[in-house]
Amino acid sequence: MLRLILLATLGAWIGFANPLLHFPLAALAFPLGLAWIGFRATTKWNAFKFGWLTGLLACIGCFYWMVIPVQIYGGLPWYVALPCPVLLAAFMAIYYGLFSLAMHYAGRQISGIPLCLLAGLAWSSMEMLMGSVLSGFPWMNLASAFAPWPFAIQGASLVGAYGLSGLVATLAVAMLLFSTYRSALWLSVGLASCLAAFGLYRTAAVDDPAPEYRVSIVQGNVNQAEKWVPSFQSKTVEKYAKLSLKAATRFDPELVIWPETAMPFYLQDKTPFRTALEILAKDTDTNFIIGAPAYRVIDLKTRKYVLLNRAWLMDETGRTTQFYDKEHLVPFGEYMPLKEWIPFDQLVQAAGSFISGEGNKPLMLNGMSLGMLICYEGIFPELAQKQVERGAKAIVNISNDAWFGETSAPRQHLNLTIMRAVEQGRWLVRGTNTGISAFIDPKGRIAAVSTQFKAETLESRIAPLSAMTPFHQIYHTLGPVIYLLTILGFAGIVLRTRKQSKD
Repeated sequence: MLRLILLATLGAWIGFANPLLHFPLAALAFPLGLAWIGFRATTKWNAFKFGWLTGLLACIGCFYWMVIPVQIYGGLPWYVALPCPVLLAAFMAIYYGLFSLAMHYAGRQISGIPLCLLAGLAWSSMEMLMGSVLSGFPWMNLASAFAPWPFAIQGASLVGAYGLSGLVATLAVAMLLFSTYRSALWLSVGLASCLAAFGLYRTAAVDDPAPEYRVSIVQGNVNQAEKWVPSFQSKTVEKYAKLSLKAATRFDPELVIWPETAMPFYLQDKTPFRTALEILAKDTDTNFIIGAPAYRVIDLKTRKYVLLNRAWLMDETGRTTQFYDKEHLVPFGEYMPLKEWIPFDQLVQAAGSFISGEGNKPLMLNGMSLGMLICYEGIFPELAQKQVERGAKAIVNISNDAWFGETSAPRQHLNLTIMRAVEQGRWLVRGTNTGISAFIDPKGRIAAVSTQFKAETLESRIAPLSAMTPFHQIYHTLGPVIYLLTILGFAGIVLRTRKQSKD
């Protein structure tokens, strides 16, 4: 069993993005190993236990970066920071333990293609639950491991990232069983061929309108430790202004994008910093999307207010009439769940305590409707779906991955966000403080990418698109159907087991 645990764990460590060695195909070993553990386990407890242990080790290797925002930027002691990725991994590993347990039951009642298909349905259901339970954290989306290979992720345009993960898991289990069941061999060959053929066709033969809308990203590379220091505010504004002037002169963009909380002050207040940005917009005759904190007064008498993580649209006249407030906040980072039960404040102290935005619509600019996603909202399919349903013709994701330092997280975050472009068939512009900033086309291909930890501008042309992918059209029925088929599959196994025990 130890070998299976190591196989699956190494598959996750190497298959998901990391700075040392990333080989996407290795990710197949993760569901393969977890299923094998379930098939080999002699008891249901062993199936869950060893599956959980595998998930724990895999998740620790993919979540280790959590220590940096908590300890270095959050200012909490190491003995609080070090357990954070372990505790999160221990919780997430429950899902993987349940998957191995499910395979333990299924493997004793069904075989061949039905077993492989049920494994895929179970995996998709598992990932959907990961994305919704307790605010959701679908960070280890199996399909996203293949984002560096655009042809391999085109299936997301049909069934979404969660559905594609299920197909990958089906393929992995079919590869495991092909020596036992000939039908599994044909399934693995057929499924791999179909995914590859469709991916190659879509990336090579399907044409999109020519990109003509000029956009620049400003990557300020502002030190996170100095960002919120009052004496450093003017330097931050000056840095972004100089880079924007450079971009305006060189590329003449219709839109310049600054990352999440690029401005460490309240842009809605009439301050010298706000005035400087208005002058910049007028002088360059350019529109800006600017990340900055915002507030809303809820009681004038007591001066009580709430904070919002906001993306402002400042037009070429310096007006800010449109904005987007982040809806899906980071627990323990941007707000504190169960704060009456936890004996310390937020894990990331400098971020502030925010509330969720409501009723957001795409930002409208000269015929282009921009669906906004702030920070890790890019990892949630439902948020991009909502923006496109409301008319977004392109997606903009602004983030501040400076919290993560030189770890696996920025690349993992980018790969997860790439899936939104493929699912929705939209250009996706991703602007970050320290990288990785990128322009991603509707096929998930990176058209331009920044250098991490370098102050620079990135330019590209994008196209407003209105066509809907099959995934977008079936989104609201796909999830319930996957859940239903999974439940029916295991209900059939339970009934079959009971019948056999009576006989």
